[in-house]
Amino acid sequence: MIDHVSIPVSDLLRSAAFYDVVLASLGMSRRKERQGAIGYGPFDRAAPVFWILERAREGSASAGPGLHVGFVAHDRASVDAFHAAALHAGGKDAGAPGVRPEYTTPFYGAFALDLDGFKVEAVCRLPE
Repeated sequence: MIDHVSIPVSDLLRSAAFYDVVLASLGMSRRKERQGAIGYGPFDRAAPVFWILERAREGSASAGPGLHVGFVAHDRASVDAFHAAALHAGGKDAGAPGVRPEYTTPFYGAFALDLDGFKVEAVCRLPE
């Protein structure tokens, strides 16, 4: 089981504004802040599960097609809200909400690129 994931961002405050809105659609909020880093987690958990880190130097991990972070959505409406929030907050569409039986069944998910180009996903694995 993974405890947490972190990604480097080019502008911490701009990315925080994006993730504040997008992750709220999935029941997550800022759980911890420290110099150069903000951690998000579920409302009922103190420890962050997802961190954005101020990029320390060039050569840090960068966005690309092989890396993405998938967040649990409680239902299909939350997946839809995640996708809409990401686009409204300046993200780009990387896969509209929908059923994707080629991944697993049941699977309902949506994908977006954040402000740095990292792919983020919301997925619900409950049947209709």
